[in-house]
Amino acid sequence: MQTDTNVIIIGGGLAGLTAAIHLSKFGIPVTVIERNEYPKHKVCGEYVSNEVLPYLESLDLNVTDLQPANITKLQFSTVNGKMINCKLPLGGFGISRFALDYYLYEKAKNNGCKIIQENVESIFFDGDDFTVTTSQNTVLKAKIVIGAFGKRSSIDQHLNRNFIQKKAPWLAVKAHYYGDFPNDLVGLHNFDGGYCGVSKVENNTVNICYLVDYKTFKRYKNIDDYQQEVVCQNPHLKNIFNDYKMLFDKPLTISQISFEKKEPVENHILMIGDTAGLIHPLCGNGMAIAIHSAKIVSDLVVKYYNHEIESRTELEKKYIRNWNVNFKDRLQTGRFLGYLLQQQKLSEVLLHLLVKYPSLLPKVIKRTHGKPISILINDPKNQI
Repeated sequence: MQTDTNVIIIGGGLAGLTAAIHLSKFGIPVTVIERNEYPKHKVCGEYVSNEVLPYLESLDLNVTDLQPANITKLQFSTVNGKMINCKLPLGGFGISRFALDYYLYEKAKNNGCKIIQENVESIFFDGDDFTVTTSQNTVLKAKIVIGAFGKRSSIDQHLNRNFIQKKAPWLAVKAHYYGDFPNDLVGLHNFDGGYCGVSKVENNTVNICYLVDYKTFKRYKNIDDYQQEVVCQNPHLKNIFNDYKMLFDKPLTISQISFEKKEPVENHILMIGDTAGLIHPLCGNGMAIAIHSAKIVSDLVVKYYNHEIESRTELEKKYIRNWNVNFKDRLQTGRFLGYLLQQQKLSEVLLHLLVKYPSLLPKVIKRTHGKPISILINDPKNQI
């Protein structure tokens, strides 16, 4: 079966679905290919900076309907339990990917987006058109393909992307819990070899997600042993894991997480979200960057179809430039902070400075966050 469409989005997560909703508002036919069914839990910190709220509202997305946690404060602790507290410059909200992705999926469908739940087998670009083939022998043709297939995918291998050639040292573990945790707080707790984020999402549920160097983790037989022997050396985390009740049958894990530099355009595919660049999770801004990148690419694609952008070359150059202007410094800061945490002596110096001068922490946060996104998107009256 062969189908023609204007835009194919590979990946129906946060970035992909937001882009689909944006483009559909301008009458552009969109097909989203997503291998998983909805709703589904994902390994994620599940904190979203308020910088994206004006943009979401401009797309008629009212996330308050999902009753997220309103988060205004940050609590940071060192391995030995020394604590720093500060206000988050913009604040944010806690919402599970289970709830948010499903909400966006329903909105995309209602907007007329076609969503195919299949695996992508190949992407072929010839002349000025893409041909995408799925595992179910569905063949789609389009002028534009947007890559939103996440942190690491077989598609990255198919495209022979540079970052995929290097073995990534990071493993992430996530689960939901029930426990007495403040609604307005996100906790970031350091431990030997990693750190752990703790915050509320909807339904009075606590999301706990930690990132660990795999070399440290593989010394232990299982997650429970690792948590008790390593993670719980931080007294705050020890109290949490001992007192809270896990709501999952078992934690979710994802390995081979890479923070290496990625290119925002590969083989003429416009990459967004984690597919274009993954900020270190300790910065707490990955979900906001994914949403913001969907706006950037969608604004440009609308201009391309309206002939305000005259060529694919111009479209790609503008997207690369806009990506770098908005995210390059933030991603570099995240990589630097991640490097510091891997160097024991340097990280001890950094953490000592933060404890001694807690006013530095909001300044670090601002280096990895943006300003509220303008609600000025292209005029929907100029529909295709």
